[in-house]
Amino acid sequence: MKKNILVADDSALMRRVICDIINTDSTFQVTDVCKDGMEAYEKLKTTRYDGVILDVNMPRMSGLELLEKLQKEGIKATIIMVSTVTVKDAEVTMLAMELGAVDFVTKPTNIIEAKGETFKKDLLSVLTAVLRTQTIAREVKPMLRQSGKVERTMNFQTPLPTGKGNKVVALACSTGGPKSLQSVIPLLPEKLNAPIVLVQHMPVGFTKSMADRLNELSSVSVKEAEDGDILQKGWVYVAPGGKHMEVVKMADGKHKISLNTMPAIGGLRPCADITYDSLRKSGFDEVVCVVLTGMGADGTKGILSLEKSKPIHVISQSAETCVVYGMPKAIYEAGVVDEVVPLKEVATTITKRVGVQ
Repeated sequence: MKKNILVADDSALMRRVICDIINTDSTFQVTDVCKDGMEAYEKLKTTRYDGVILDVNMPRMSGLELLEKLQKEGIKATIIMVSTVTVKDAEVTMLAMELGAVDFVTKPTNIIEAKGETFKKDLLSVLTAVLRTQTIAREVKPMLRQSGKVERTMNFQTPLPTGKGNKVVALACSTGGPKSLQSVIPLLPEKLNAPIVLVQHMPVGFTKSMADRLNELSSVSVKEAEDGDILQKGWVYVAPGGKHMEVVKMADGKHKISLNTMPAIGGLRPCADITYDSLRKSGFDEVVCVVLTGMGADGTKGILSLEKSKPIHVISQSAETCVVYGMPKAIYEAGVVDEVVPLKEVATTITKRVGVQ
């Protein structure tokens, strides 16, 4: 049976393009279209859809206003935003995640791009991954609860005690990450005894808005990473969209951020594998690797490489709390996960592992 999708966009041309894209996939069918948030609200009050594609800027009721209304009235919907890359829209999109949108797709700037393969691939990929995870999570939930800890062969005979040693947290996420991170970073203590390097797959501009918003909500300090930043405990460094982020050990024993524009890996820049791999030569006693919701397997190769050189502790988000159970699934199946925890327990798990200053 095909999944029913609602499309809300004030542009008749964009509605047509989005509908055509969705209907080319045998998994989905667009069953309703709306030209503004008010029409979408009336539909969502009475009809249950498997997914909703929602524009940010619309007359009468914007995408953000619709999300606020749905949240206030307790109306549930799986909503994917379509947003341009302007600074203003990036900020609004981050707010949309707080209000319940599960993720976003970058809106083309013209009709040629809208009809291109990139937008089609991005839209269908996110839609497919999000809706598939709703089924997968139900299937794997019992297995994850019973596992608790995956046994693995350690190269280091004496693991570091919880909260001891000089540690760094390396966190990776993708689809659903912006929303999920707001349930992790703001819950970390101000004096967290480790720096955090964070790779979230997002376009240029969006990472800055995400970092700024997380900083407003959090006790720890959050910033979009800049080349040369010296890692400090209690700080979160977000890899900028369009750049890979590496951690480099300096002569004085401190560590700094190094950014580069090497080619994308698997279409990804930033790529978490590069960040994890760079930590092999770091001076940290342990790397706490955290893998949250996201499509694909970014992070797995880097963590497997890192394990050969450093003591690591791997925390994976549970399937039933992921927007997309892809990246956590890949690292789980690689057999190097130490703890599988629901999203609401990730911050506590990180804090327990690295301690407080």
